[in-house]
Amino acid sequence: MELREFGPDDSSSVEAFVEIGNACRAVDAPWLHPDTPYRRRMEMIHGWDGEPGRHFLACDAGAPVGSVVVNYSDYDNLDLVWLEVRVDPRHRRRGLGTAALEAAYEVCRSMDRSLLGIDGWESDQTRGFAKATGFEQKSQSINRRQHLAEVPAEGVARLMAAAEERAGDYELLRFAGRTPDELMDELARITDAINDAPLDDLEIEDEVYPPDRIRAYETAQIESGFRFRRVVARHRGTGELAGHTVVTVDTELPAIGDQHDTAVAREHRGHRLGVLLKADMVRWLAEDEPQLATIDTWNAESNDHMIGVNELLGYRIMGRALEFQRRI
Repeated sequence: MELREFGPDDSSSVEAFVEIGNACRAVDAPWLHPDTPYRRRMEMIHGWDGEPGRHFLACDAGAPVGSVVVNYSDYDNLDLVWLEVRVDPRHRRRGLGTAALEAAYEVCRSMDRSLLGIDGWESDQTRGFAKATGFEQKSQSINRRQHLAEVPAEGVARLMAAAEERAGDYELLRFAGRTPDELMDELARITDAINDAPLDDLEIEDEVYPPDRIRAYETAQIESGFRFRRVVARHRGTGELAGHTVVTVDTELPAIGDQHDTAVAREHRGHRLGVLLKADMVRWLAEDEPQLATIDTWNAESNDHMIGVNELLGYRIMGRALEFQRRI
């Protein structure tokens, strides 16, 4: 087993990576939207927030049979990597996944990273692979999807009205693209509230969100070809930002949207701001993105509060992912 690292300008390797990934999706999670060479190149250049990770083809006797992505951050959790290990369904049950994972260990050691995470869709095969390779399940999360054609405008209006009864002291601001510079320090404070979301037993330090990281995140998303929208709640009396929500729309496939963070600062909770923010986002998207068909979101299964908000807005379960960790 050889891991062959490649970059975004290596078109043949990008296409092989995408082909392997889409073959895995078709078998393991057929509801997922397909990857594309353009989307993969953008991920390799920009990542989530300017940290794109490392991409490898897993080759057996010189032929690509799988892929590995090494995701890591230099902002926090400096001993941690998340590994995406995939084996083409045509080549499974031959020990290639284990061989690819062991080869990935050497990459992690060379980076001085000793805490490893992997994930996979819930199945006996996923649990068996994790157990056989020494990983312990630490959490599970749910992929939900909102079909916007099934979310009636009058239902959103009712949710907005009910939330506004509790949130009369707050106003909503909409930002398409980058957030104004004068709000970045405040935005960093409310973004940090995502650290209150449940982690179950995952071994993860609180993530840090200085303004430069938030700006790098916005830039990475926009330059990757996503239309970027943020709704922010601001307290009328103090002018303090209280919470926010973000959705991106893929310009390559503009029927597809993704829900990013929704967070409310601890001192502003209890006013139905989560519902208010997300309902206003749905209303904004209906106005400006009428072609948008679906929005996907992820939550830890133990995050009852946000799951409740999502269910009010018509999100339904697509699949469950299991997260595992081990040290090397």
